[in-house]
Amino acid sequence: MPENYYRLHSVEREGLSLPEINIKEVVIIGRPSTGRKFPFYRYQRLIYNLKKVYPYALVVRARLGAINEGLENITDERERKKYLRQAEKDIFGEYEDDVRDMTITQGRLLIKLIDRETRNTSYELIRQYRGSFSAAFWQGIARIFGTDLKAQYDPFGEDAVMEIILKELEAGNL
Repeated sequence: MPENYYRLHSVEREGLSLPEINIKEVVIIGRPSTGRKFPFYRYQRLIYNLKKVYPYALVVRARLGAINEGLENITDERERKKYLRQAEKDIFGEYEDDVRDMTITQGRLLIKLIDRETRNTSYELIRQYRGSFSAAFWQGIARIFGTDLKAQYDPFGEDAVMEIILKELEAGNL
């Protein structure tokens, strides 16, 4: 007896009762026509890094939503700054060690994922909550390490493979 078996469901179509089975979606990634072999190691490394970094992007999205909700109720500018400083202190206390342990590649991925999840670049978020001077300072630090806080996520261009991997992660297939 075979180890894998599937239960067929009966479906009515145009007056006929037909057998049907549900199957998982299959994603096929075409490789560039350069004649080179598919860089499987780099692909596996990208999966590893995305599994490590993606939860932090989700945390950023959730925390940003909570901070924005809290800011809606505060009208006094001094209280807003106090609230933001306290929120920043709490977040740093909770996640600073994890972020410091990330590699530069993981940091670059996190910057892109923050743009994907919040629809704002990291630079825009820093500028909005901390000011233009702070955003310019951190952009300068990022440039020293060869990255860009203004990097945008392009799911149909250079980040298409990353988008496919993220869809698989979200579906629980990886």
